[in-house]
Amino acid sequence: MGIRENLEDVQARIARAAQRSGRTASEIRLLGVTKYASDEDVRELIAAGLLLLGENRVQNARKRVELFPEAEWHLIGSLQTNKVRYCQPFALIHSLDRWALAEALNARAAQWGKRVDVLIQVNVSGEATKSGLAPAEALDFAQRVLAECPQLNVRGLMTMAPLVAPEATRPVFRKTKELYEWLQKELQVHWDTLSMGMTNDFEVAIEEGATLVRIGSALFAKEE
Repeated sequence: MGIRENLEDVQARIARAAQRSGRTASEIRLLGVTKYASDEDVRELIAAGLLLLGENRVQNARKRVELFPEAEWHLIGSLQTNKVRYCQPFALIHSLDRWALAEALNARAAQWGKRVDVLIQVNVSGEATKSGLAPAEALDFAQRVLAECPQLNVRGLMTMAPLVAPEATRPVFRKTKELYEWLQKELQVHWDTLSMGMTNDFEVAIEEGATLVRIGSALFAKEE
């Protein structure tokens, strides 16, 4: 299968998972992760109709944004404070996970004269190898961002589940969705983005409430 067929297959799987959770496919955004894709692959994916794309590294993303300005680009990987100055083109940054980064983004956004859309990254699985705030820290952190970072527009949460069998990720996604709902009540805000689920587990993530899934290898896998 080629990239167009892969995209159609993933979209069909998203629709079925949405149906199982009592939602419609239009409620879930598909983000194509281009980390391991060639420029030609990205061109083909855009031609197939997917214009929502994400990169893990700022350096790669800067090149891709210039090559493919027609796409909406998200930054989904860890962000170092010294790379914040390159983040102006991103429509959404998924990985706000510490106060120093919030301050740096807020200051830079003020210079750019714009608000920067962000997601707070939470580490619900508790894995030491994963970035993100512990759930117990999320409320205080979000309150501080809302109070002290007027240039940041928090739109929701992002999490990564462990690399285990898809069904085993369900408790992580369920807890993240519960945290997402609880934080909105506590903060008296309305968020629109719960970014969770990748190639291995996106159907479970959708069943548990994801509004955005981050898919790479399922889109770009080439079968003879």
